[in-house]
Amino acid sequence: MITLRGFTEKTILFIFLLVSIIFFGCTQEAQNKLGRGIQNWTGVNGVLDIYAGNRLVNRFIKIDKISTALGTGDDRARAYRFGYGVLDKNQNFKHDKGEKKVYFEFSDYSTPYIFYENPEK
Repeated sequence: MITLRGFTEKTILFIFLLVSIIFFGCTQEAQNKLGRGIQNWTGVNGVLDIYAGNRLVNRFIKIDKISTALGTGDDRARAYRFGYGVLDKNQNFKHDKGEKKVYFEFSDYSTPYIFYENPEK
């Protein structure tokens, strides 16, 4: 019988079937939340670039996620995003001395932005 760190083949098959049933039985939104939870747990090295016209004005690095604000009374999505990251003052994709982790938020309507994984990691 095949074992994996003390689990028998039957136990592994049962766990796989249970996870499959839970995953495929969920709505798309629940699956998305689960995927974001896994991504947040494993971590990402996101970068947020904020532009004024065609000029890069701010760069935040080491972002694990950007969240959409929800209303407190109605739980409806608001038109701004927020998160935590290191303000990369010299825009070199590195956490240099003196650059600190900060809270940021930005409106969907106010400025162009690009969020991506850090190519320099």
